[in-house]
Amino acid sequence: MEVAYVCEWEKRPKSNHCPSIPLVCAWSCRNLVAFTTDLKNEEDEKDVSHMIHILDTEHPWDVYSINSGHSEIISSLEWDQSGSRLLSADGDGQIKCWAMADHLVNSWETIVGSAVDGDPIIALSWLHNGVKLALHVEMSGSTNFGEKFSRVKFSPSLTLFGGKPMEGWLAVTVSGLVTVSLLKPSGALLTASESLCRLRGRVALADIAFTGGGNIVVAATDGSSSSPVQFYKVCVSVVNEKCRIDTELLPSLFMRCTTDPVRRDKYPVVTHLKFLTRENSEQVLLCASSQTGSIVECWSLRKEGLPVNNIFQHRSPVVGEKQPMILKWRILSATNDLDRVSAVALPKLPISISNTDLKVASDTKFCPGLGLALAFHDGSIQIVHRLSLHTMGVFYGSSSGTSQRSGDEPAIKRQRAAGPIIHFTALHFSWTSLALAGVDNHGKLHMIRVSPSMGQMLDMNTLLRHLLFLLEYCMVTGYDWWDVLLHVQPGMVHNLVEKLHEEYMRQNQALQQVLSTRIVAVKASLCKLSSATAARACDFHAKLLLIAISSTLKSLLRPHVLNTPDKSPGDRLTEICAKNTDTARDEGHPQDPDEALIDECCLLPSQLLVPSMDWLPVNDGVICKLQGKQPLRLQFSKPYSLPLNSNSQVEVFSRIAGAQRMDNLRCLHMGVSPTEESKACTRCGCVTMLRSPNKTNAMKQWEQRWIKNCLCGGLWRRIPHTQS
Repeated sequence: MEVAYVCEWEKRPKSNHCPSIPLVCAWSCRNLVAFTTDLKNEEDEKDVSHMIHILDTEHPWDVYSINSGHSEIISSLEWDQSGSRLLSADGDGQIKCWAMADHLVNSWETIVGSAVDGDPIIALSWLHNGVKLALHVEMSGSTNFGEKFSRVKFSPSLTLFGGKPMEGWLAVTVSGLVTVSLLKPSGALLTASESLCRLRGRVALADIAFTGGGNIVVAATDGSSSSPVQFYKVCVSVVNEKCRIDTELLPSLFMRCTTDPVRRDKYPVVTHLKFLTRENSEQVLLCASSQTGSIVECWSLRKEGLPVNNIFQHRSPVVGEKQPMILKWRILSATNDLDRVSAVALPKLPISISNTDLKVASDTKFCPGLGLALAFHDGSIQIVHRLSLHTMGVFYGSSSGTSQRSGDEPAIKRQRAAGPIIHFTALHFSWTSLALAGVDNHGKLHMIRVSPSMGQMLDMNTLLRHLLFLLEYCMVTGYDWWDVLLHVQPGMVHNLVEKLHEEYMRQNQALQQVLSTRIVAVKASLCKLSSATAARACDFHAKLLLIAISSTLKSLLRPHVLNTPDKSPGDRLTEICAKNTDTARDEGHPQDPDEALIDECCLLPSQLLVPSMDWLPVNDGVICKLQGKQPLRLQFSKPYSLPLNSNSQVEVFSRIAGAQRMDNLRCLHMGVSPTEESKACTRCGCVTMLRSPNKTNAMKQWEQRWIKNCLCGGLWRRIPHTQS
């Protein structure tokens, strides 16, 4: 593991961003990171604004800061499955839903909200939409995407008429209430609250998971390690246009450390309670801590036979009678005594954990999705196996900066730097588990590379296969692949592009059509990483534009014009263009121009200068600057890097002054100093004007296609005039 970049706040004379307590962070599947700080006025200590900051990982300095309007500390942030909406909840029971204004990642607004007045929210989650994939490492060598990434049967938390999943969210409060808010198609909000159990008690920590049958499971604890961790099944339904919540108590557990005579009173407080994945309610992670240390336990819910009393054991069994079964929590693994844990990050990659998949992953040293991250108060991070809790990799931080050392180095040899120790208070994995975003106790954002093999030596072919496997996963799911590009070196680009094309051509025709645009966008992103393939990146961007034009022209053909229903619009258009309909010619005019006339025309001076078209959008992101091992030091709102030392080079992330500005979407030249507001793609850097200069319906239809996304599928961000 190694730091890719660190982004910090500028020091101001009167107001400063400081980390909120607790500090929360969330990472979406579109590679948008949201985190919180408190903006304090040094002249008035009571003047505190609870801020939410949203940025895309390719342009971390371009942060959009929202004064959330929450009256208390923000306790939860949760992205939806599409990565385009964000939930925030606070210590006063307020929940707000945020969405992009004008489909721009650096412009957000609250669209709806709910509240449980005065009851702090401690757990928050969107309802499940029923979409679940399983990633099979065993089938990574298969030629069929359907075998590599299989669809798992999973029911939504709530469905509308026709089986469409209903959108909404669920929250747990400190007083033991579960509250559900449902978004109706009309825009109205249905809200209901119910107690988790008949005897309500204080809930210090809670987490939410989902079952394949459409139910919801809530884990809750009062914060004491000697108290049981309770589990509840929650069923949500709509009856007579009203939301109804039913709860049921499930088997509970006691942490093993409380039954160990040596550790009974050593770790009195439960500090972290997490389901290992949101789609698996049968595995839970618990962390108990003291002022100086922590211990982590992993538990699993299993079916076991109910023992029969000796009196009944000699009774002759009835034919077909089965032994009664019960559900019981059993400990899977536990760590030794650890330093005090400050944050936990769980993997989001839905890797299959069957015995065969785990064996293949071990043999090929494929680690994404198998490890969870533990951050400690000494500034270090350990990645441990999600089942065995064995250490897979270690990252050591320091007060003066960041450093990485081998995981084999004994802890006693660490050189502690003088001064306050920087440690992570919030930690989140990317959606392919190849990167970690951490926010430290000074409010700085750290982007950390996580090796696919956790630092184990790999031959080049195996490494390429791992990266190719994850790129294919991003293509199939539609997730952003920026975190995969963190591990691509310039020498890998050509082989990755060729292998990706080979795998794509092996798919069936229908799947190729679905992925036709995505694979071109992935190839363009890869080719930008190497100067040797930059020309190919230009070709791929031009191909994206041509594909879009072709799709638009086909959509303009009206159904009644197509008299042959067996032919597609494209075939029909080709047939029409092939016919020569210009048969009427005026008498006295030759069919072909005289060759002498053509020669004379060629000698005439050209009065029209057609400027060259720059198909390659300007690359102003960080990904191309992260090829070296030296981390970048950035500052929020500053499009350039800060020097790490006297010898380090300053990187500038802006467009060359005096260069001709290009609207890549409309193929228009905007001049050297355009006056129109513009937006740029977070992925490829494609620039276009925010407001349309066109009035024709055909051009408006073209522009409407790209309101939400760029040609490559990336999101839009507003850019200032000087960068357009």
